[in-house]
Amino acid sequence: MAVRSVVLALYFGVLATLTLYGAHRWYLLWLFRRHRRDAPRPHARFETPPMLTVQVPLYNELYVAVRVIEAVAALEWPEDRLEIQVLDDSTDETSAIVADAVATLRARGVDVVHLRRDDRAGYKAGALAAGLVVAKGEFVAVFDADFVPAPGFARDLMDHFTDPGVGLVQGRWGHLNRDSSMLTRAQSMLLDGHFVVEHAARNRSGRFFNFNGTAGIWRRACIEDAGGWQHDTLTEDLDLSYRAQMRGWRFVFANEAVAPAELPIEMGAFKSQQHRWAQGSAQTAVKLLPSILRSSLPPRIKLESIFHLTANAGYVLMVALTLLIGPAVWFRRGIGARELALVDLPLIATSLVSIAVFYLVSQREAYGSWRGAVRYLPVLMAVGVGISINNSRAVVAGLSGRETEFRRTPKYALAAGESGLLPTRKYRAGRGIDTWIELALGVYFTGLVVAALADGLWAAVPFLGLFAAGFVYTGWLGLGDSPLFSYKAVSEELCKKKGTVP
Repeated sequence: MAVRSVVLALYFGVLATLTLYGAHRWYLLWLFRRHRRDAPRPHARFETPPMLTVQVPLYNELYVAVRVIEAVAALEWPEDRLEIQVLDDSTDETSAIVADAVATLRARGVDVVHLRRDDRAGYKAGALAAGLVVAKGEFVAVFDADFVPAPGFARDLMDHFTDPGVGLVQGRWGHLNRDSSMLTRAQSMLLDGHFVVEHAARNRSGRFFNFNGTAGIWRRACIEDAGGWQHDTLTEDLDLSYRAQMRGWRFVFANEAVAPAELPIEMGAFKSQQHRWAQGSAQTAVKLLPSILRSSLPPRIKLESIFHLTANAGYVLMVALTLLIGPAVWFRRGIGARELALVDLPLIATSLVSIAVFYLVSQREAYGSWRGAVRYLPVLMAVGVGISINNSRAVVAGLSGRETEFRRTPKYALAAGESGLLPTRKYRAGRGIDTWIELALGVYFTGLVVAALADGLWAAVPFLGLFAAGFVYTGWLGLGDSPLFSYKAVSEELCKKKGTVP
């Protein structure tokens, strides 16, 4: 009886906390709707275009290096006011490819430099800081290797800086390979929710939001005033964003300025990216939340900062729920449907319904309709469950202060017609023990579904089924390419270019 009481107390405690984060998602939706028409507009236009430095940090980007360099060289900004820095920390043939691309552009009169360091000290943050020392620009744009900004991207953002209090303008991420697979479609929805709803709600309501590491432009004075790029977290962008806003700088989210990028096509690459973001946000929370709470910032900003910086704690709660839900269902197998309807279902629905509405709203705002996205909601939720083991480990590592190497996300230039390089996949992500844990949990939850059906616990079946599907899907893709992993569009494009039949 004592064990039963403890398990159920923990179970309902976890559900209640997840419900709190679900309620916060509803709050963000309310803020978004309230400020939907409050999109920021530039105060004026620059009469004389200021000097703009574009930084492209690279590390072993064999497939995409030339693509991003050519894209930033095509930005519509006066040639005599544009400098491009390729910050190349590569240790493979990427450096030779970059050198050739830079030489070609320089021969055309483009002001582009190829900067190399003796080591990767500080990783991306270290590279950005080293480039800033010799940068010519009053303003600094950053583009990661997987991005392909449109020519007008810088022009669309720069006029916001006519307000001297603006320190950063962040553009929205687009998706080059959104429809490649169910996995890329789920990722695109996750990112759309973050940008279209979260960023807009926070920025337009006067809360803090963050630079996303790429597709944004900084005022150099803002970077320097906030203490510069620091590498004691894996999310140097989030860290600098909060430090700058605490110093009084204002940020702008330019939702209409979209820079498309390549989404990870492998589960291992996606999980590596998520691990870095989750660990870095936990590190940033440990580093900055105490000073935020002690500051004279308004309570609404402090509260939103807590939810923002601790959002990945939801994955730890998800793992706790994973461990508790089986025993909780077993201990309560004799209860009736009325108790489930009064207690469990409202708690669960608050979280699940908030997720569904949150991401459907983002799809409507980004693409004009939410109907086509409905069928991908189960995949999105399943992926969210499936990566909970991976992201929970990251959060624990971040809270414990454990240092981790900055691991890049493999990219293959799929949208650039270079998918023929896929069979070799030089930068393939590794497979860890998480994969086997996920598969084991998938089998476990499948067993729970069968047991629930046998005991007539119909109300528990959809919830248990979501966990089963999430862990099986994530673990199966983690084993490598699977039938669920569609390269159809990629293969057809490659064959079209080669004149062969797929």
